[in-house]
Amino acid sequence: MIAFDYIRPADETAALQAATERPGARFIAGGTNLLDLMKLGIERPRHLVDIGALDLREVTETPGGGLRIGALVTNAALAAHPLVRQRYPVLSQAILAGASGQLRNKATTAGNLLQRTRCYFFYDPASPCNKREPGAGCSAIGGFNRIMAILGTSAHCIASHPSDMAVAMRVLDARVETRLPDGQTGSHTLEALYRLPGETPHVDHRLAPGELITAVVLPPPPARQQSYRKVRDRASYAFALVSVAAVVSVEEERITEAALAFGGVGPMPWRNREAEALLVGQAPSAALFERCADVVLAEANGHGGNDFKVPLLRRTLVSCLTKLTGAEP
Repeated sequence: MIAFDYIRPADETAALQAATERPGARFIAGGTNLLDLMKLGIERPRHLVDIGALDLREVTETPGGGLRIGALVTNAALAAHPLVRQRYPVLSQAILAGASGQLRNKATTAGNLLQRTRCYFFYDPASPCNKREPGAGCSAIGGFNRIMAILGTSAHCIASHPSDMAVAMRVLDARVETRLPDGQTGSHTLEALYRLPGETPHVDHRLAPGELITAVVLPPPPARQQSYRKVRDRASYAFALVSVAAVVSVEEERITEAALAFGGVGPMPWRNREAEALLVGQAPSAALFERCADVVLAEANGHGGNDFKVPLLRRTLVSCLTKLTGAEP
């Protein structure tokens, strides 16, 4: 690990000033991802701005009936919060499906959203990786790619996004609130926050240098039935091969609301509005859910070792929707 400066500001203004005055500075809170990457020499910030002392640990109701979640709320605290468990069970389920209890006690809401891929080659400095070193090549294409993405990839990168929590946040239409170095505030949907790899896979998100996430805002609770289904290689402490976050409402034997997000299959938490629209107004059935899966997977592309994710995502989606809607299997 290279030497670095450590700054612990007392408030947001001081944190933004510290980051602005030190080019290349990185914010750190729980450190559950960044410190690992620094130990391996993958991330090499010269300055760390520790935001752990900032007043960003509250979960409060918004005037419209949603929730505002401070950036430093830990994953453990968020999953256990009564309003999250009552109104947004898909979020609680997703968080509890990720990592271990010890990590959830340290990992923060903002840090979870910004964690980097767990691609084997990204974590191996001896392997070519465009995400780590632009122009080096992608070792996963043509290599061991069991955990890689099948949607939204490019010829330069097929790494998948690792977060469970972010998948649930995406299905809930969460927005990220930020403060910029000039003091202005910003707001990003998760769709706008993340970037597809394209020709620049080393750029994960659209935050400006020194832009600080201060909160995540959830709109009022969505449809009644919510579920997070995660398929992984072992029962605990494993990243998703595929996951499905589903929010569905059924009234008078018709689907009236539907939102779907997917993990383990894309470079960001994946969502397909066309597939959701296909469900609305229809009677729940296995045939309908298969057509929905057809839409989701229309542009899916396996790379050999991860070809199995295509039928696995189909089965997981159909099973999840069948259980949520009470349809005949």
